Formats: sequence, structure tokens, C-alpha cells
Amino acid sequence: MEVLRIATSGSVDDGKSTLIGRLLYDTNSIPQDKMEALHAASKRKGLDFTDLSLLTDGLVAEREQGITIDVAHIYFSTPTRKYIIADTPGHIEYTRNMVTGASNAQVSLILIDARKGIVEQTHRHFFIANLLRIPYLVVCVNKMDLVDYSEARFNQIVEDFQVMLSNASFKGQEVKFIPISSLYGENVASRNGTISWYQGDTLLEYLEQVSFDHEDNQHPARFPIQSVIRPRTTEYHDFRGFAGKVASGHFNVGDEVISLPSGQKSRIKTIEQFEKQLTVAHARESVVITLEDEIDSSRGNMLVKTTEVPPQLKEVSASICWMDQQKLTNGKTYLLQHGVNRVKAKVQQIQYITDVTNHLQKADKTEMGLNDIGKVAIKTAAPIFADAYQNNPANGAFILIDEFNNTTVAVGFID
Repeated sequence: MEVLRIATSGSVDDGKSTLIGRLLYDTNSIPQDKMEALHAASKRKGLDFTDLSLLTDGLVAEREQGITIDVAHIYFSTPTRKYIIADTPGHIEYTRNMVTGASNAQVSLILIDARKGIVEQTHRHFFIANLLRIPYLVVCVNKMDLVDYSEARFNQIVEDFQVMLSNASFKGQEVKFIPISSLYGENVASRNGTISWYQGDTLLEYLEQVSFDHEDNQHPARFPIQSVIRPRTTEYHDFRGFAGKVASGHFNVGDEVISLPSGQKSRIKTIEQFEKQLTVAHARESVVITLEDEIDSSRGNMLVKTTEVPPQLKEVSASICWMDQQKLTNGKTYLLQHGVNRVKAKVQQIQYITDVTNHLQKADKTEMGLNDIGKVAIKTAAPIFADAYQNNPANGAFILIDEFNNTTVAVGFID
């Protein structure tokens, strides 16, 4: 079955965890023993209803404060497809968690409290979803029960959100607006009739219809080599294969490939997966590729089709989200990890920082702080084999690592 990856976001107390709990409840994805534990936990909190948010807020600190701190991944399925939901925090200090949680999503759910409307975190989360080029965006106007299911209030929030859409850099997102009440389940997986003026799809109905290229045939083929397999046993004395996960596109037996950075060419002899022989390897599949010729390739190198060779970059312009308490300044050096390839890099210039509430670019900044998003110029000690993020997201992103404490300090998207 297809797997649809979803990221939820929104300001604190907008009801993300409750919405996910409601989806699980309405799709009968909660085991009986867990339901009994939820009933008991809700009673201990003095509630007269079952708090479905407890399904995702698993940390003690999360339950005590009633907020989401860490990214939780939730799995459920319907007869149509499987789903993986990344429940990301709403607090501004955890924005970096939203970036990582949404990095592989095909759908972004942004929740808005119908009472509060669009707030700063709404701007921030939309900006990130747009920066990540997530193809589908669902704006769930939640807690409609607290505004008497007002159609006028819903329309006002839609109108305000349209202003943000007009300023977005990526215009290819499909945007859907749905009025919901996650506490009572209205328009989540079913209708209770309380929002009779809304005639569109429920959230689950819309998610069931979303189409996407799950085999990733539209992007160029990229195969970062993670290791070289040399068993040197009697049975496999001369075996030499390249192990890794197909980052994007697909490879077929017989394809002519080139190894980067050496530039040596060969053809794919076999594609193996455990004990199976495959004729094609698709994106996100882990395989071992053997070639017809003995060429020099090792961990950190990349196999690509000869007709789809990416540029080898030593100077990179990229948008980054800064994720460290220690600020970034011009001239600092880090380790840049692109796929399995890790090289030394220097941030030569902070070109600008973006104000996510109005998309204005502040070019007079000389440092970036925690959760800042902006554009930088980076120079690497050795080339990376990268595509522009907008052309191939799987091969256009990287992280920066502090080489002294091994902390991931930024995630970047190549222009």
C-alpha cells in the first residue's frame, strides 16, 4: 500500500494532538487496552471526557504542561493507504523540530484556532511548509465549536490566509481549507451536521484522495554509496557491490551510470535486495548495485545515470534554518553533510534573514540566532553532488554539524 506522510503544525494549544487522536479514534486505530488507559488517564486529570491528545503527547513534561515538545510519529491505515503523521510542536522555541518533522512530508496540516485566527506561528509554519515545497497544504480551522460554528469567522480566516499565499515564493502548493472541531470529530473523519454550510470533503476524505508520485519517477536518479560489499567468501569470492538507498528517481539493470567524483562509467549488472534480484530500484529502496566494470567508488561517492549528471559544487547558495543556541556569524566553519557525503565547509556570508511574518529580507544582519531562517553563501573543501532543492528535494538538502561537539546546527536547502 502507498504511504502518505503528513506533518502537523500550528501554534500552541491549536489542537494538533487532539486532531491526530481523533483521526486514530475514528479510523478504529486505537487498541482496546490503550483506549482503557486513555480513559483512566483522563479521569486522573479530572476531565469528564477522553483526552485524545494523550495518544501523541508521550513525554511526562508534555502531559504535565498540556503541550507538545518532541516530534511524535504516529502510524495508522485505512483500506486505501497507510499514513505516517509527524506531530510537531507549536512553541516558537521548538520551530527546528517542525522543520525536521516536515522534511519528508507530502501533506502539511496547519491548524488555526478559530478564536485567535492567524498568529505569528501560523506565518512561520506556512513559510517553512512553503520553503520545503510540500505539495499539499491543508488549513484546518479548528475549535469551530467555540465560535458557534460561524461561517463568517471561517471565511475571514480564509481571506487572511489568502494574503499569505499571495506572498509565497512557491506557488505550486494545492491549498485546502476545512472547518473542523477535533474535540467532537466534526469534519475530521465524519460529519455530525453542526457545520451544515460546509459542503466540501472532510479531512480524511481529502487525505484519501491526495495523489503523489510514490515511486518518484519524476526526479533524476541519485544513489549515494553508503558502503562497498566485499564478502570474500568461497561462494562470493569476487563479489563487489555498492550498498545504499536510492535517494531519488529509479535505476534499471543495464543503465549506464557514472561514479562521482571520479567520472568513471559502467553499466548496472545486477540490483539486489537481500536474496532477491530486482530489475529496477525505486526511490527510498535500500539495495546493492553491482557494475559490469571494476571502478573505484567508496562511501560518500554517488552513482548517477550518465544522462542525468548533477553539478559538482564547491560554492553553494542556500536557505538555512538555524537550530543552535550559539549564533552563526560570517566565517565560521562546520561539517556539511549532504546525504552520506561529509565535507568541511565555511559560511562565507549571511546574505539576509527573512522575517517570516511579512517575507521581508533583512540584508543588514551579521549573525543568525535560534530558529532564524535566511540565505547564506557556503564554500566547501571538497565538491558535493547536489541538485537545486526546488528541482530535486531528496538531493538538494543538507545539514551543518559543529565538528567539535557533533551538534546539528542547521538544515539547508540549495538554491
